[in-house]
Amino acid sequence: MPRAIILYEIDPSFGPNIIAEYYLKQDDKIPPAVLKEFSEKHSKKELADMTVRTEYDRFYSSRINAESIDKNNLYISFILQEGEDLVSLKSFFENFEEKIVQNFSSDKKKMNNLLQNALNSILSLNQKLQEPKIIKETINERTKKMLDDGKLTEARELIDLGEEIPKKLAAEVKFAEQLLIDKFYRKAKKSFLKAAELAVLVQEDDIASFLANKGEQVGLFPDLIKESENLYKEIVKISNDLNNIKLNLYNDFIEPIDRLIEISHIFEEHEQIDVLTKLKNNTQRASRLAKELNDLDEKIKDLIKKI
Repeated sequence: MPRAIILYEIDPSFGPNIIAEYYLKQDDKIPPAVLKEFSEKHSKKELADMTVRTEYDRFYSSRINAESIDKNNLYISFILQEGEDLVSLKSFFENFEEKIVQNFSSDKKKMNNLLQNALNSILSLNQKLQEPKIIKETINERTKKMLDDGKLTEARELIDLGEEIPKKLAAEVKFAEQLLIDKFYRKAKKSFLKAAELAVLVQEDDIASFLANKGEQVGLFPDLIKESENLYKEIVKISNDLNNIKLNLYNDFIEPIDRLIEISHIFEEHEQIDVLTKLKNNTQRASRLAKELNDLDEKIKDLIKKI
């Protein structure tokens, strides 16, 4: 699970401003330089989410869809543990985002508590997915309440499900995770969604929502990879065209490179992001120089006509 969670806003004039934060370790703190980088990339590059890596840490930030409360500048950031599964974290964020919007307040203490509960929820969810007996214990508590409320039929049904479903759920999640590691993305999506259906049967709605979100995310990977391959082909084609001295084509690099940077953030390909960013900076400079050269070429041609 993450080491910290930070809720912040980006003011157009003053930059990032922390609204609430919760850290597992007291000496942890998100560096101002990282917040500034998040702010610039969210605002200027219009990236919905991204990761930043420093010498010792990884950080993740994502925009919150808070239009319902007239907030279009809210963001959540996490300090990631070593080896943190970002796909899982993004899947949890889909659940937590709604709770932030529903409970948003100017009371900092209340929001700090909300963030603390979020980290506890991540821990609880991970424990349940790894230990079927924890889900079974939760089912037992739920059935006791049903019996106290006189819901005998519902309680019996849940008890029967509780004997088999938790183990099946854990096994299906383990299978889906292995498929994801092996890059069988479509099969992994199907398995995560199947696990979500099992979670629904035992009324584990948070787990079901988390697994469904994760399945949908993983299901996008094949299309993103295909899009990435096509964009690289487009860049190679433009490069070949430039061999014919079509200098104005430098500008055509920028759009596919921008999209490749966005996709590389999703897969946390930090070295690739660095290369693509340098490529973009150089092509932008080349594009400006090419325009100047083309302008000079037109002037030279006009002058030659007057000789």
